[in-house]
Amino acid sequence: MKAFPTEHPIAGTMSHHADGMDLRDYFAAKAMEAFLTDLTHKQDVFLLDEVADTAYAMADAMMKAREQ
Repeated sequence: MKAFPTEHPIAGTMSHHADGMDLRDYFAAKAMEAFLTDLTHKQDVFLLDEVADTAYAMADAMMKAREQ
């Protein structure tokens, strides 16, 4: 599933089509953003791989919840 697919006519003669990003990637980006801006983690040292893994784990949980 895609987030933000678009189709916009340009000057009425051409169209611009964008598939958008994967919904899982969108969820992961939002989860990562929330995690990194959470002030309770301000003093933590972040390992980028761990943050990315956690963000995608959260995204996978959101995708699973959508199916129910």
